Amino acid sequence: MFHGGGGGGGGHFHGGGSAGRLRGAIDADEDEQDVLGNVYDTKIYVRTFKYLGPVKKWMTAGAIGMLIRTFAQLATPYIIAIATDDFIQTGNIGGLGIIALVLIAISAATWVGEFMAHRYLAYAGQSILYKMRNEMFNHLHELSLAFFDHNKVGKLMSRVQNDINQLQEVLTNGILNMVTSLLTLVGIAVVMITMNWKLALLTLAVVPILGLIVYIWQKYARKAFIRVRQAIAEVNDQLQESISGVRAVQSLSREDVNLNQFDNANREHLDANIQAARLQAFMMPTVQIMTAIAYALLIVYGGYQVMEGVMGVGVLLGFIMYIQRFFEPIMQLTMQYTMLQRAMASGQRIFELLDVEPEIQDVKDAIDMPDIKGHIVFDHINFSYEPGVEVLHDINLEVNPGETIAIVGRTGAGKSSLMNLVSRLYEIDEGQIILDGYDVGSVTQESLRRQVGIVPQEAFLFSGTIEDNIRYGRLEATREDVIRAAQAAGVHEAISRMDKGYDTPVGERGGNLSAGQRQLTCLARAILADPPILIMDEATSNVDTNTERIMQEALRRLAKGRTCLIIAHRLSTVTSADRILALENGRIVEMGTHKQLLANKGLYYHMFETLSAIEPDKAS
Repeated sequence: MFHGGGGGGGGHFHGGGSAGRLRGAIDADEDEQDVLGNVYDTKIYVRTFKYLGPVKKWMTAGAIGMLIRTFAQLATPYIIAIATDDFIQTGNIGGLGIIALVLIAISAATWVGEFMAHRYLAYAGQSILYKMRNEMFNHLHELSLAFFDHNKVGKLMSRVQNDINQLQEVLTNGILNMVTSLLTLVGIAVVMITMNWKLALLTLAVVPILGLIVYIWQKYARKAFIRVRQAIAEVNDQLQESISGVRAVQSLSREDVNLNQFDNANREHLDANIQAARLQAFMMPTVQIMTAIAYALLIVYGGYQVMEGVMGVGVLLGFIMYIQRFFEPIMQLTMQYTMLQRAMASGQRIFELLDVEPEIQDVKDAIDMPDIKGHIVFDHINFSYEPGVEVLHDINLEVNPGETIAIVGRTGAGKSSLMNLVSRLYEIDEGQIILDGYDVGSVTQESLRRQVGIVPQEAFLFSGTIEDNIRYGRLEATREDVIRAAQAAGVHEAISRMDKGYDTPVGERGGNLSAGQRQLTCLARAILADPPILIMDEATSNVDTNTERIMQEALRRLAKGRTCLIIAHRLSTVTSADRILALENGRIVEMGTHKQLLANKGLYYHMFETLSAIEPDKAS
């Protein structure tokens, strides 16, 4: 009986959809908008601030701490001015004692404010970082394979790590620091005007000049920051590519060529940083010059007013201290504005990625697929990765439970593409794939993929122990279950000879194991999962003859009672299959037993003849 016929038959994969739209944004060279975003993009603010909700009490506590610190720092010069004019010049020792206690209290308040700001903002920042990374990690695992076909892993890693860090920094420290800097500037200006408005206006006359200089400087600094960002991206790209392909580099004696290429990228990074350093070196002395001019105006006019008896020495001393504190927030605001621009660009990239919808989703009324026997029907399947470029055309095939089907064909014939559709790793354009009467599009992806085991051509092992990797798809399995699976895969003896046995740590991608050991471990993983349908995607193509023999024996045991779909070039695998399917240009051109297809003298016959010349000892 057929179940859920409408669930997946009409599904379409659109290569120009979400994945295609994002491809250009990620793979393209970073332009100015990529590096420094629009500070006034309210949509980014609205979406970003939702992360502050769960930590608002910590943010509030941190903000209170910053306000306490700011007001305490603003109060110090004013208190010293009062002490000078009202107590020092009058010889009031008792009043000075009170001032001393007040200054100690202000220092204590500054300490409390600093402690609160650092502690609570750090907690809020790390909490936001934790939540955003989890959200991004989960979202990436929900995206379809088509998305990863079109996007570089390095670019995605940059979004998960660098962009989230950048946004988190602004969400916690950046915005509050900007507010604190603004409050400091306004507070100093108000206090100075309150103390002596004429002197305040004269002293602050340099601020518009400094503002103009900062505005011009920022335009050049913006370009310099963009250049540095692009240069370091190129350096990282070359490092990652060269290190990942170090075997090919050494085998082809490309060390000198690659070094020259890297040197060019590294030189550009050096030049970009030197240019940025020059701009930084220009700005700080400029601020110091403006500060010196303000001091000069203050000393001349303020000193004159003191000598005339219009103003007390304490007021002049307070002004001097305020001027010291006034120009630093201006520079901080300049840097914080640039940081905010970068954060907005990071936020745009983060939300752009989070907005990508998975190409393959469970339908609204999707059901859990029960345990099946392994009956497969390919009903008029058409499939393409990109619109207009058909990979599979009108595939019709019925596979009986427990049957082993070998699929052969030249490179690009569509063998792996056909196998990927069984577990719905891609969405078909037309037709239906039915497992035991259930359309693959009408059941949940999780329940579907529990029924299908895949042993890929490139064995991928994860960080952890060998046992962890074998148990990867069945975490509840015991050590005894793991050992039985390894014995069935023919890898138990090899594991037992290792110093730590099943507790042997697996290096990156299993680099400390041989190719055969990696492939057999993957086979053991598939055996332990015990799926009713097993797909072998050229699993024996990269192993030695002895490992191939072990795998063939394991496959014969594994094939009993389950449906096996095997993509293979080795003759021993092909000839022992119940049926052989020959694909050419995405179409089934031949199907039958080994002897039947040899008698037809078609595509399979010619491929077999070629393979026989390469593997004469395995021809039959």
